[in-house]
Amino acid sequence: MRLLLAGGGTGGHLFPAIALAEQLRQEQPESEVLFVGTEQGLEFRLLPQLGWPLRTVTMSGFAGLSLRKRLLALQRLLRGVGQARKILREFRPDLVAGFGGYASVPTLLAARLHGTPFVIHEQNAWPGLANRLLGRWARRVCLSFADADRAFHHAATALTGNPVRSSMTTCPIAAADQPCLLVFGGSRGARAINQALLAALPGLEAWRGRLRIVHQTGAEDRQATAEAYQLHGWGDVEVTPFITDMGQAYAGATLVVCRAGATTLAELTVCGRPAILIPYPHATGSHQRDNAAALVSKGAALMFEERDLRPEDLARVIDDLLREQATLQHMANTARSLGRPDAAARLLAECRAVLAENQRGR
Repeated sequence: MRLLLAGGGTGGHLFPAIALAEQLRQEQPESEVLFVGTEQGLEFRLLPQLGWPLRTVTMSGFAGLSLRKRLLALQRLLRGVGQARKILREFRPDLVAGFGGYASVPTLLAARLHGTPFVIHEQNAWPGLANRLLGRWARRVCLSFADADRAFHHAATALTGNPVRSSMTTCPIAAADQPCLLVFGGSRGARAINQALLAALPGLEAWRGRLRIVHQTGAEDRQATAEAYQLHGWGDVEVTPFITDMGQAYAGATLVVCRAGATTLAELTVCGRPAILIPYPHATGSHQRDNAAALVSKGAALMFEERDLRPEDLARVIDDLLREQATLQHMANTARSLGRPDAAARLLAECRAVLAENQRGR
């Protein structure tokens, strides 16, 4: 199979695409994969490090722009469609899979114009506008949440779950005698989480010297965060702008403090890690809050709304959970029971089904 994967910008759009590429390579080592992204997205830096080929197109968003800037964005879209058509002619994919993000839009439009079948993978419980519009032309819309089906009235849908990278499907049970707190705010970090965790350190004084912390801050906050830990006397802390090997990070974590993006939740459940979720308050349609509520209702996580987040409350909850091993283990088991470790295989099966349907229709 020759598979073109379009999307990125953030880890939430990119990592499921990487998971599908890994699954295809595992099942068909002779297959060929090409990613399409933008130079501004996470994919531009990460994919070459992972050894995956990448081509780029020009694209930016429309939301919140003035009329003049929207016209400029439309010009970029048209340029991006032209660039994507050139990529399609040169790579000649059997199938295109779109995962959201800026690069997905011109690439799927180009596939439509080129007559190449495409599928869409939707990570969230409520899809964004681009996927809702493009879904009418998709041969299949693969869903992470069953409720997302209501957004696609003119498309064939399939519930596959949200694929995670292969390193997470064998995540071990956390070691109870080596407590480790993993903190991150998505691929770009989250200043609100960084500041809240630092302000919570006085309430975690009993754990200083006993608790290891791995804190992914984003590039802008790394230095200030590292200095703040040193000022508080916390030596056993790894502060990093970005974590490339999230499988290893989850493997060592006892408890996670993080945002509630759909891909993050898929990783937490497959790895079986209890979490304190702090949803991004400006997410479209409050989908991160809805994502978090789904895990909280099952007992796999706790949640703080960012507007209600007080450092002393965060410290108290972290302290309570680390002391209550039975509670942590129950949350971990519940999270793992909600995971879909076979989501990448399910998504690849749908891709193959679309190819088979396309060949029969010729």
